[in-house]
Amino acid sequence: MITIALSIIISMLVIALFISIFFNYRHGILILSFQDTLEDTLDMLDQKYDKISKILEIPIFFDSMEVRQVIRDIRDIRDSILHIANILTKFSKYEEKVDD
Repeated sequence: MITIALSIIISMLVIALFISIFFNYRHGILILSFQDTLEDTLDMLDQKYDKISKILEIPIFFDSMEVRQVIRDIRDIRDSILHIANILTKFSKYEEKVDD
């Protein structure tokens, strides 16, 4: 009687183990693909930030409120890109500290 109960418990634990392994593998793949996508996105943001910064270094020769407003908006966008990139890299900084 005890051996039957133990074999049932062991079988249930083995089934639970395989289910756990399946979901751990599936979520691991999902996390790795998310990390790759995030790194690609950060690379694109970095490229756009550099391009916008180069454009903002060009002096303005047209003194118009509309042009100045557009320049201000471009600066705000550049700062927003930097802010987004900093938020997205907080996880990477935490991950590096854990690895050390």
